[in-house]
Amino acid sequence: MRFRADYTLADAARIGSAIGAALRPGDVVLLSGDLGAGKTTLARAMLKAQGLAGEAPSPTFAIVQPYAPPEVDLPVAHVDLYRIEEEDELIELGLDDYLHDGALLIEWPERLGTQGWPEALALRISGAGDARVLTAEVPAAWETRWPLR
Repeated sequence: MRFRADYTLADAARIGSAIGAALRPGDVVLLSGDLGAGKTTLARAMLKAQGLAGEAPSPTFAIVQPYAPPEVDLPVAHVDLYRIEEEDELIELGLDDYLHDGALLIEWPERLGTQGWPEALALRISGAGDARVLTAEVPAAWETRWPLR
């Protein structure tokens, strides 16, 4: 299923909250868009829906920022692959390990190369300012719980 809607940064809290509340162990959410598109803002809203009380730092420099209960309801790793240059570097991150009992929120999934998850929820933010569009590729694993119509 494909979903497409006009999108502003003000929508991030509502949309991120709805998606974050639907997260289950094993989920991967891919967040694509240009620099400044609002990927981190959307991920922060998802983490807040999972119970994170404070503001989540951007994982740009850490690459992987893990969150675990009781800080959040479900273990979640917020990942920013912007600085990844070689596909071999991904192995060292051990991303699959997070999926045993948690979820992944991955910014810059274009850097994954051939690694990927076919049942990932793929979100793309395009445009700028108030002329943004959110496009979602909703896999079968998400169809019954996709919160946006």
